[in-house]
Amino acid sequence: MNKDSVDKHNRFEEEVFTFHVSKDNKVFISWYGKQVMILKGKESEKFLARMQGANQLEAQLIMAKVTGNFKRGNEKSQLPFRTGDGP
Repeated sequence: MNKDSVDKHNRFEEEVFTFHVSKDNKVFISWYGKQVMILKGKESEKFLARMQGANQLEAQLIMAKVTGNFKRGNEKSQLPFRTGDGP
């Protein structure tokens, strides 16, 4: 897989996604420090298996895919949506 074709805007050069695992094996995935997903059971096991041996870019892509945030284009802005701020 060509890195340039996957990460055209170099968003994954920095760690935009992070995760931590709880004692009961739940995986908490965060995007820019905000928790966006919790995996448990078989999903958690599958995720942790995929993350083993992954480099930084691969880990970022795995988390992006798992969360689904990069399928709808909503990754373009980190700013929270506020109603009533339009022209």
